[in-house]
Amino acid sequence: MELPPKVKNILLLDSEGKRIAAKYYSGDWPTNTAKEAFEKAVFSKTQKTNARTEVEVTALENNIIVYKFVQDLHFFVSGGEEENELVLASVLQGLFDAVNLLLRGNADKREALDNLDLIFLCFDEIIDGGIVLETDANVIAEKAGINSIDPNAPLSEQTISQALATAREHLTRSLMK
Repeated sequence: MELPPKVKNILLLDSEGKRIAAKYYSGDWPTNTAKEAFEKAVFSKTQKTNARTEVEVTALENNIIVYKFVQDLHFFVSGGEEENELVLASVLQGLFDAVNLLLRGNADKREALDNLDLIFLCFDEIIDGGIVLETDANVIAEKAGINSIDPNAPLSEQTISQALATAREHLTRSLMK
């Protein structure tokens, strides 16, 4: 019986290799120190490449790593050396496109940090325990909260950052009256 594709981790690093968001689904890196060392090695190996237009692939420490960069964000998805690069690439492209949709085409470090909750929701919609659930960016973004960007949506249907933005807008309007 063939096992479903497994992802070992999803990483979102800044242009200096610092972690913005990361989720590990494998016990290959048991400590935070091991995770940071892996992230540093991944960043060092890929920083001089130009992965801005297409997904790139590399191998590191018995792992296949697919990656793509936009502005000052570096997206990475890792799997075991036996995993299919095309499956990992479709996971990465789904994440990349969903984050771009959720950040309204303004994908940079500041926006990513301001909307970290949405990014982690994307991770959770794409992968569960290392198993790939979804790769369609529109489905991922919708489930992660794009459908409640409408400021008139009830607060219960908005993410925390969207609810705070709505509250800030209401407060600003009431102060200007």
